[in-house]
Amino acid sequence: MLIAEDLLLLAYDDTTGKPDGWLTDLDTRLGAALLLELALAGRVQVAGAGTTTAAGSAVPQGAVVVLDASPAGHPALDRALAVVAERPRTPKDLLGPLAKDVRDELLTGLVERRILRRESGKILGIFPTTSWPAADSSHETALRAECEDVLLGRRDPRPETAALLSLVAGTALVKQLVPAEHRKQAEARAKELAEESWAHDAVKKAVDEINAVLLTTIILPAIITPTILSS
Repeated sequence: MLIAEDLLLLAYDDTTGKPDGWLTDLDTRLGAALLLELALAGRVQVAGAGTTTAAGSAVPQGAVVVLDASPAGHPALDRALAVVAERPRTPKDLLGPLAKDVRDELLTGLVERRILRRESGKILGIFPTTSWPAADSSHETALRAECEDVLLGRRDPRPETAALLSLVAGTALVKQLVPAEHRKQAEARAKELAEESWAHDAVKKAVDEINAVLLTTIILPAIITPTILSS
């Protein structure tokens, strides 16, 4: 299961098949999840000073470069690799292109694997709508239990779980993963995971860059804007 797929399962209500509202900018986070997945798999890295392509041309420092373009075993990852390979771009500049159309692609894939169902209908008998309720919740149930254990310090996170939780740090979703009396502890742990060196050195730069982008483009505006409006 991809990190982005796990993110979708946590973000969508099993009964209504709609996003439950605990996450803002879900598509941007899905793009970030794909980039993290590629970094953890050693497929991409953030270029340092003096990095060159296989052809010998210089790569701008801070741009994401492809290390391994062989098939990744999942259509969404293969498409993401192709997007990264188009030209050197920073993680921030890649998140939009990586997120384009990926939500429906991933949801459809989960339907094909019988984890979700696709249900079509109409609002007021006119406007078409699609929902994605759960067909098999066994993986999500295990995932939520693992996330709770990590957030409450019962186990060390796998890199994929740490990446997933770092992507939702600062959101209301974190509170929904633990009992109410442990929400503050969970929020603090999710923030730590977004800042810790849980990834190995080869991908730590990519992780840091992506988390920095999420912090400045999603998390901080979400905190600051309500404060400004209420002042």
